[in-house]
Amino acid sequence: MSTAQPFKLIMLSAMYENGGNTTHRLLDGHPELFVYPFESQIGTAMSTNFIQTLVPYRYCWPEFPINGTVASDYELFYDEELKTLLRVPERSKFRHAGLEMNETDRKKNFEIYMTGKDRTRANLVEAFYVSTFQSWRNYNRSGKEKAYVGYSPVIGLDAEKIFADMPDAQILHVVRNPYSGYADTKKRPFPLSLKKYIWTWNIMQHMALTYAEQYPKNFHLVRFEDIIADNGTLPNICAKMGLTESETLQHPSWNGARLDQVYPWGTIRIPTPDANIATMNELTAEEKADIRISSLVMLRQFGYENL
Repeated sequence: MSTAQPFKLIMLSAMYENGGNTTHRLLDGHPELFVYPFESQIGTAMSTNFIQTLVPYRYCWPEFPINGTVASDYELFYDEELKTLLRVPERSKFRHAGLEMNETDRKKNFEIYMTGKDRTRANLVEAFYVSTFQSWRNYNRSGKEKAYVGYSPVIGLDAEKIFADMPDAQILHVVRNPYSGYADTKKRPFPLSLKKYIWTWNIMQHMALTYAEQYPKNFHLVRFEDIIADNGTLPNICAKMGLTESETLQHPSWNGARLDQVYPWGTIRIPTPDANIATMNELTAEEKADIRISSLVMLRQFGYENL
């Protein structure tokens, strides 16, 4: 993608374990997309809003100090997964992925890209993505790329900020039934309690429905269940975002190389309808009942009430 072209950002959003990583990997091989290698986690420690008690700042739209510098702005991006790989690769769960990048080059490219530009939030986010792909030495380019894809869980909560900064940006929000989502969340080393998980899921989906109504051309909703059951769902969403159909959307990949499992990009290893239901049925009857009574309003909104 030439820097002379207008910058176009597509942000993926999803409640935890709702299929965001899977969708990210399904988009990976699309020839018209620069797809960030891992969760981009573009939030900074200055990111604050009224939902801060619900979600960690790393998943929010970033904020920057007025008196900062471009060099310090780069460091403020949380970006844990890529920065960990570049700085202490032996501690990264992606150490075997084969990404070739030097962080010194990346930071230099970030600063060069910002030369002559105002230190606005939009310009800094743009520099974050562009400099990453300028520095990724073994990225599998098609030469047809025209948009950048980032994934930061629940970033859809900041849709108003994103569209205020980048009116042409797109948000693709993925919804998965909360039974399967919570069952996968329980596999994390430090899982949320059932109550906090379900109420965060409820609020996230309520706001997503609201933003889809408010920004019908920019905010797109899709069920994870539809993505994995119907090969036409993701191509249709891509068409709405101005992308052509690609056979790569039919399987997950990383840097264009097909993946047999999505792991370690997320807890969903095999994205199939049967696996999704099997995951749901790992819960006890009591857990299922608690989830149903706490989320019935949203379950009905997304057609999950009869699961």
